[in-house]
Amino acid sequence: MAKKAKGNRVQVILECTEQKESVVAGISRDITTKNKKNTTERLERRKYNPYLKRVTVHKEIK
Repeated sequence: MAKKAKGNRVQVILECTEQKESVVAGISRDITTKNKKNTTERLERRKYNPYLKRVTVHKEIK
């Protein structure tokens, strides 16, 4: 069970944008936290995707 976020920190899910367009099976997702008060826009990070075997852009969903 995940810990409850304290204060302004919330858990967000990052999902690979390039894998949606490809035909490779699986979904590369990562859970992280962000400070909702300081970072109001959606997160976008470059992370390693093990399915595509390269670094891709992961964007916040939900």
